[in-house]
Amino acid sequence: MAPLDWSQCEAVESVPGRVSGAWVLKDTRMPVATIFENLEYGASLEDIMENYAVTREQIQAVLEFAAHSAGPPPPTRAGMADAHTV
Repeated sequence: MAPLDWSQCEAVESVPGRVSGAWVLKDTRMPVATIFENLEYGASLEDIMENYAVTREQIQAVLEFAAHSAGPPPPTRAGMADAHTV
């Protein structure tokens, strides 16, 4: 799977010199990767909000962006033609 293009997510930013240019939640120093790492280790959204002083909306925006970006690509005209020949 190709890496996500975080530049298309309005909830994050990459600022040279801040957290080595990593993608972070806007106006914070919290790397996007930290959300996924915490969830992987069993943290709840409430845990993340409390431990990193971020909002539910910030976390949800990142999760929704990732979910939509990781979905299957939209069908192409060629793909649609192939589907009709089966």
